[in-house]
Parts: sequence; structure tokens; C-alpha cells
Amino acid sequence: MSGHNRWTKIKRQKEAAGAAKGKLFTKLIKEITIAARLGGGDPAGNARLRAAITLAREANMPSDSIARAIKKGTGELEGVSYEEALYEGYGPGGVAMLVECLTDNLTRTAGDVRAIFSKGGGNLGAPGSVKFNFQKKGVIAVKAGPSEDVVMEKAIEAGAEDVIGQGAEGFEVRTEPAELHSVASSLEKGGLELGEQRWTYLPQSTVKLEGEAAKKMLKLMEMLEDNDDVQNVHANFEIDEALLQALA
Repeated sequence: MSGHNRWTKIKRQKEAAGAAKGKLFTKLIKEITIAARLGGGDPAGNARLRAAITLAREANMPSDSIARAIKKGTGELEGVSYEEALYEGYGPGGVAMLVECLTDNLTRTAGDVRAIFSKGGGNLGAPGSVKFNFQKKGVIAVKAGPSEDVVMEKAIEAGAEDVIGQGAEGFEVRTEPAELHSVASSLEKGGLELGEQRWTYLPQSTVKLEGEAAKKMLKLMEMLEDNDDVQNVHANFEIDEALLQALA
């Protein structure tokens, strides 16, 4: 598992267990709202909304909070209008980074993201400066239980691209973005227990970090993810498991 993927899992465990849960819910509500605004409030006909609802349920968000967020997106309830923004930059050690944001003020968010990069030892880049290093993919978490051979067989039958073992945490099935929900549906019908389903940016190459550079990189990730307008941070760093656990 890449250093960035492992860091993401550690961060989510902290969010689910502690005070950061409120911040996580805020980010999920934003995603549900904009998904409903752009594609309508019916999850059956809105793939992005289905993925957002799955993430919210995995985080144990109350059903009424999900319903309110959908209604705000469709205009049935009054709510804030959010815009999407994608920022590109470099972190310590030359790590390539993509920062996905949802904001009600693009000027504020751009300034905040730039300031965080600068404070964290990185720098914001021009559009297109690092995005070519990443591929957008659908990822589906399969919970532990079945063997890797069973998951691989069912994933191939469903039209998935790859299966990545995650040890005791199960498996990650990767798909083309447009195939995310059809593959997930097929896996469920095949008897597999699924976790979150989402789109992500996977790096095509990685940068190995050690020592102070690794410490600074994780601090920059924390600062970005702590910003209310930042939804997701993608990066191409690798950090040894023991060091990552110690720093986390």
C-alpha cells in the first residue's frame, strides 16, 4: 500500500473515532449537496450522489443529515452554493499533490491553499503542472473475509481493472471511473461485503520520503485536510510503514 493510501486510512480512523468527526461530516455534506445540485437528488440516476451517500453511511452519518444535504442541493431547502476547484502543487521532497476543494468563495480558498503550501514547505503550481502524473480511478473497498483469489475472480467478472490486497483491512478494487458503480453492484451481488466507493487520483510514479522530509510532508497533509474547503488531498509519496506509524 502506498504511503499516501496508508496515511489516508490512518486519518479516517482518527476522524471516525474522535473530535474530527464533525469536520468529516461537514465535508461529506458539502459533497452530497453539490452532487445533488449537479446531477439531481435521485441516487439511482446520479452516480456521484450514490458515491457520496455511501461514504456518509460508512462514516455513520445520520440519515436525516443526508436527506437535508440532498434537499439543499436540489433547492428544496435553502443552502450555500458551492463551487469545485482543483489545485496542483509540490510538497517537501518534490512530492506531486492535487488538492480538491468545494468552496463558496474561490478567492478565499485559493489564498488559503497557497498560504498552507508555503507554510508547509511546498509551493502551489500552475494548472496542469502535476495532474498529468495522476490517473483518475474508481476504488471500491472490499471488507476482509474472502480470499484474494475469490475477490480477484469476482472483480474480473465484474469488469474491474485490478485488486490490491490491504492485509487485515481487506482489499481495494480499482476500476475505470465510469465503471465504479456497475462493478460495485456486481461485487455485492456476488456476495462480497463492500465499504466505501469513491473516485480518486492514483499516482503513476512515487517519491520515497525519509526523516525530516517525511515529517514535513505529513504535516502539510494535515494542514491542508484541516481546511474546511479542502475535500481531498492526493499525493505521490512513499513512507516506510514503521516510520509512518511513528509519525502518525
